[in-house]
Amino acid sequence: MQKRAQITIKQQAIWDDLLLIKVQQLPMPPLHAVFSYAAIERRKEISTDAILSYLEFRNPGMRIAYPVYDARSSAMEAVWVDEETLFRVNEFGISEPLNGVVAQPRELDLIFVPLLCFDERGYRVGYGKGVYDRYLKEVRPDALLVGLSYFEPVPLIADTDKFDVPLNYCITPQGIYEF
Repeated sequence: MQKRAQITIKQQAIWDDLLLIKVQQLPMPPLHAVFSYAAIERRKEISTDAILSYLEFRNPGMRIAYPVYDARSSAMEAVWVDEETLFRVNEFGISEPLNGVVAQPRELDLIFVPLLCFDERGYRVGYGKGVYDRYLKEVRPDALLVGLSYFEPVPLIADTDKFDVPLNYCITPQGIYEF
């Protein structure tokens, strides 16, 4: 988070463009359903907006879902959105759809997984609650799990456990990592 905080607006804009170019180089099957996240701007999370626009152009009719987090159960659902969907900011500063139909995990072809850092094996550090790892256990085995990072991988995240789900790819402005 400290490294992200030091990124300038100009660097972020350049890196976002480079990330989009790398996503365009990623071999992907036709996509019908994508699960993304709403970036937290104050944390300088990578926005998926331009990437999703590109994917919608390449995959007409593709549906997009965003997470809704239930703090009481510490569980997450994916909710389908469209241009009419209203969002609200939850108690953690994350934009969530206010309404919509819940997407079943097995419907999803591609999931953009937020992260703070990742390692050379495809494991990631998130925000520490294991919400995404629990959700990702429910998606199809052939669904693509993709992380986006402004920074290159660390060699090893030492505190992974059997509940952690590795990514298939992580994309940085410099390259595409396949796991």
